[in-house]
Amino acid sequence: MPHVLIAGSIHQAGLSILQNTPGFTYELVKEVSTASYAPFIEHADALLLRTQPLTAAEIEQAPLLKVVSRHGVGYDAVDVAALNERGIPLTIVGDVNSLSVAEHTFALLMGVAKQLRVYDENLRSGNWNCRNSFSAMELSGRTLFVLGFGRIGREVARMARCFNMFVVAYDPYVADEIFHALGVERITELDAGLKIADALTVHLPLSDSKPLIGRRELALLKPQAIVINTARGGIIDEQALIDALKNDRLGGAGLDVFSQEPPSRDSALLHASWRLILSPHSAGLTEEAAMRMSVSAVNNIIHYFTGELEENLIVNYRQINNTHAI
Repeated sequence: MPHVLIAGSIHQAGLSILQNTPGFTYELVKEVSTASYAPFIEHADALLLRTQPLTAAEIEQAPLLKVVSRHGVGYDAVDVAALNERGIPLTIVGDVNSLSVAEHTFALLMGVAKQLRVYDENLRSGNWNCRNSFSAMELSGRTLFVLGFGRIGREVARMARCFNMFVVAYDPYVADEIFHALGVERITELDAGLKIADALTVHLPLSDSKPLIGRRELALLKPQAIVINTARGGIIDEQALIDALKNDRLGGAGLDVFSQEPPSRDSALLHASWRLILSPHSAGLTEEAAMRMSVSAVNNIIHYFTGELEENLIVNYRQINNTHAI
């Protein structure tokens, strides 16, 4: 009988599937931290993981572990190499949260452009005349640079076009036909896109320890440009971003992801300019997306044991299939 360790709270819809599937037991550890789930992993045949790290140390403590199911699509915090050595598949959910993340991305963009935080905090402190700053901007006619043109980036582009924005995008792995079909101009050099952008939104995975958008790249943006990141912390150099905001080298920024999550209470981000709007890595955590993610993550585990798991949902399928039977 497979025993599933659920590391972090998930939507009841997924739990209900496990409860009603014969032959499975589960244990739920609500807190999202490695220290919370690690004591229970030795008895787990399957691990359903939220955003907390899974390192080689935890994998070594799990002699029964056969499959790991990420409650999402990113797996930067998972030691995939250690899983490969054991022939353990790592699964991700399908396209369940693209719309939620795209909507959140555009909400941050709109919030910064319309100076909602500035107006809200000024009004609450009695400064009605902040309205005369004329600091808000219209998005219509502005250029949005979408960095990463996967499902989320494409949905953001679609929304931007509804606001009459001119959309350009960079993604070397997407075919020209997709750009043409969506009416988006392809950018082949990162610097070229940065120089013309009125707003930059990031939708790429974290692929290097060095930030993709650092001081040099931020300096290429227009002084009133807006920067949005709902992808991964670490893609944008946070200190460089803060410095650019302090020195009026940017029009504003919106962040849903951070290099350290949660940020420490003394993080400069939490005490930065009014032109910075923050959210707690919640872009994909709508009621609807949470339900779809929990169902997909649970089904991936069940389908592994029933032999119905889709290959395209296994991120290390090729690596483990070469030497291990799935």
